[in-house]
Amino acid sequence: MKKLIKNGTIVTVTSGTFVGDILIEDSKISQVAEKIEYEGTDVEIINADGKYVLPGFIDAHSHIGLFEEGIGFMQDGNEMTDPVTPEVRAIDAFNPYDVAIKHALNGGFTTVMIVPGSANVIGGQGAILKFKSNIVDYCIVKAPAGLKMATGENPKRVYGDMKKMPSTRLGVAAVMRGFFMKVQDYMEKKRRALEKDGVFLDRDPKMEIGELVLRGEIPARIHAHRAQDIATAVRIAKEFGFKLVIEHGTEAYKIADYLAENNIPVVVGPFGFRTKIETKDLTYENVRILNEKGVLTAIMVDHPVTHLEFANMHAALAMKYGAKKEDILKMLTINPAKILGLDDKVGSLEPGKDADVVIWDSDPFLPQAKVEKVFIEGREIKWWGE
Repeated sequence: MKKLIKNGTIVTVTSGTFVGDILIEDSKISQVAEKIEYEGTDVEIINADGKYVLPGFIDAHSHIGLFEEGIGFMQDGNEMTDPVTPEVRAIDAFNPYDVAIKHALNGGFTTVMIVPGSANVIGGQGAILKFKSNIVDYCIVKAPAGLKMATGENPKRVYGDMKKMPSTRLGVAAVMRGFFMKVQDYMEKKRRALEKDGVFLDRDPKMEIGELVLRGEIPARIHAHRAQDIATAVRIAKEFGFKLVIEHGTEAYKIADYLAENNIPVVVGPFGFRTKIETKDLTYENVRILNEKGVLTAIMVDHPVTHLEFANMHAALAMKYGAKKEDILKMLTINPAKILGLDDKVGSLEPGKDADVVIWDSDPFLPQAKVEKVFIEGREIKWWGE
């Protein structure tokens, strides 16, 4: 059945804000206008008078379903047995019954990029999901969608404590380079085998995912807080010619011009306590500066560091430090969609895009705002784990 949302404050993100209507047909938005007249009985009318209608929020970096609520130390986000584990996949650990998903829907989120944690230099494969099913395979938009990697204190601490490499930033960079050199050799070996015999019989799951990165089919998603670690990630990406997204970017504001010059996007956050050396210079001004410098930026809360349910409030706090409301909105919608390569499908309310639509009872940047309805691809979603 078609759905017609009437008389809401339509926040399109890309084409302004106005009081109007949205027509949903099947899984897509078919019309967005100040007034839509529809004659027929095959339509559900949804009154949004006095309410705000937005695209579903998008989290471009999350551990939801991996680091589950109420589990304690029994988590599945880090395979801490080897600093190089590109073969592990986030979808194999994702639990759709993590109650955090219910709260994320209550926070207006419909799409997430789930990634392994940052214990390992090469941490594993991330995936883009929509919260639309209790079966992970039905949630997948793209998998693998990126290779999670990490610099800085996390891999240093984990493997330093084991008296293994890497225990320094020197070691972290060396492990990254060593991995991609092996991938290059693997690709050449495969090329020669196929050229000679027409078949390659020595597949390696570690190398196969690295090959996707070097071929540009998926990006490297590199955890980097300090400016020096961000610069190292950019340096290595240039050396091996792969696409790069910076995760966290706590000190990205210090080298914002360099990031803009190299067209490196940043998924910035979380904004909380300064819990370790590499986050001591954390500031909400990061958001304003990156936007002013033209860096493609999305906001994350690093769920479960801060729960997705409250991401709108953490984003709104950046306005206290000079960030513009329209930029904050884009950093929860169209910007992460662009970073994930999905801006033709999600991130704004436009005809032809997926009908991922959220109705709020008031402006979502107000602390009292509540989500009333969530639609993903035209279907109203209620969490299945009650």
